[in-house]
Amino acid sequence: MSSAQFNAGQTHGETQAKTEQWVDSAKNTANKAHDKACEAAGKTQEQAQRSKEESAGFLQQTGEQVVHMAQGAIDGVKNTLGIGEKK
Repeated sequence: MSSAQFNAGQTHGETQAKTEQWVDSAKNTANKAHDKACEAAGKTQEQAQRSKEESAGFLQQTGEQVVHMAQGAIDGVKNTLGIGEKK
């Protein structure tokens, strides 16, 4: 084997090894990005669930307040007309 052939083979092997390192590095980077994206999506989903629960609680409270206000208005009208309960 000539020196040129040896050098070409050595260069080819080194290039192949470097290429494999780059591919592994790219895969590692892609996996990390995927993991971070999944983590962010999970946090977003958790926040959406909390917001949904808070909104439901707010709407329930508001609905109860409206019912109490309406009942107060009905009682006021009944008392004005003299048909309300006397306490």
